[in-house]
Amino acid sequence: MNFVGTIWAILPAIIAIVIALKTKEVYISLFIGIFAGALLLSNFHFIKATTTVFETMMTNLSDTWNIGILIFLVFLGTIVALMTRAGGSRAYGKWAHQKIKNKKGALLSTFGLGVLIFVDDYFNCLTVGSVMREVCDEFKISRAKLAYIIDSTAAPICIIAPISSWAAAVSGYTSGDGFTLFLQTIPFNLYALLTIVMVLCVIYFELDISGMKDHEISARNGDVHHGSDEYQKGQEIECSDKGQVMDLILPVLFLIISCITCMVYTGGFFEGVSFIEAFTNCDASLGLVLGSFFTLIFTFCLYIPRKIISYREYAECIPTGFKMMVPAMTILALAWTLGDIVSTHLQAGLFVATFLENTHIALAILPACLFVIGAGLAFATGTSWGTFGILIPIVTAIFSEGDIMLVIAISSILAGAVCGDHISPISDTTIMASAGAQCHHINHVSTQLPYALIVGIACVIGYIVAGLTQNVILTFFAGVCSLLLIVFFLKRKYA
Repeated sequence: MNFVGTIWAILPAIIAIVIALKTKEVYISLFIGIFAGALLLSNFHFIKATTTVFETMMTNLSDTWNIGILIFLVFLGTIVALMTRAGGSRAYGKWAHQKIKNKKGALLSTFGLGVLIFVDDYFNCLTVGSVMREVCDEFKISRAKLAYIIDSTAAPICIIAPISSWAAAVSGYTSGDGFTLFLQTIPFNLYALLTIVMVLCVIYFELDISGMKDHEISARNGDVHHGSDEYQKGQEIECSDKGQVMDLILPVLFLIISCITCMVYTGGFFEGVSFIEAFTNCDASLGLVLGSFFTLIFTFCLYIPRKIISYREYAECIPTGFKMMVPAMTILALAWTLGDIVSTHLQAGLFVATFLENTHIALAILPACLFVIGAGLAFATGTSWGTFGILIPIVTAIFSEGDIMLVIAISSILAGAVCGDHISPISDTTIMASAGAQCHHINHVSTQLPYALIVGIACVIGYIVAGLTQNVILTFFAGVCSLLLIVFFLKRKYA
């Protein structure tokens, strides 16, 4: 029996996600999903399935982009270990505690930093988490809520930022002037815009619903990890008493500037290419590796001559940083393998494309349908960019360039893909947010899910209005009103 390109293609992802949410054990759950996909590919031949599993895993781990991301994780983990060992993180935490007066201030600071670092979602997740963890711990904010704020200011911000790796990816999937078309989609990208509104509601109204309420109660009692000890070892690093606030601020600023500079360097900016074009053509993975490597050199020059830490202590932070990132790296390797089996080998995208071509959807509800389909595909495959690549060519073939419905259709695809990516346990951005907050991955996924689904419901309503009116103001108004009504109801329920 041939399972390729059929509805069975998404079964492995569903198996992995359901088991992970049920058991809270992500590693075995992902591997079971991978093996289930390999069994479908091999028509349930055990030896062939086992071979397929490890061949696919080795292929993904030898991919230059993926290798770059893993190296970046190791370098960033080392940088975090160095900032902690030098006492910069502790000094910043004390300073921030004096400047930030309450829990809302800490969460707003996290949100603001996430919005500012819009260049790349991986970079955003890990940097914001590194800077704000100790501050949020001071105000007894659960790691689950920190991870939610980080994740909500990663992909949702990048997808509406003209200068980001995501803008470059979307532009590459469209014909003609892709960058101009991307700019036109921003006002219609409801999931990104409404997620920002939702985060502000969560902060201002202290909207702790479902599992998040339990995590916040644990945090108020002193357990920000809600019983998980997965990242406890990362807190055992000894801190120097010589550290100052600048020992955290300067490396972070250098990291931001260095990564942006290296990303445009890989795109040819220093060879005469415009800044926007350089970002469009950049190799984000290589740029992040170069930027983080130069930051390691910078921290060496910042700490060693001032004798904040010794040469030996600096060297010891390298394996320490690696160990801190092992959970994220393991989940990423498994998620990449599962995503490859579902999307490339079993061709889940082919099933979706065939379904759309054979289904005559009314124009008025097409944006809402594209949003739901995009969310489902990204949820199952764990990739937004792959979803863009599958669905955007379909709608560009349906609508002519310059048609407002083309803009709305692409916007709904982008919004749906980010929504699915946001709630998927096998999404690399979700994994990075867990790593940045040092939160148990399934704790992050399960507590974030209700908030993302609420925004998703509001988006469906908004896109129905978009299909009927093709008016951006009415579309946004319908989405915001729907979201606020749901928030108001939930606030009364969980008060």
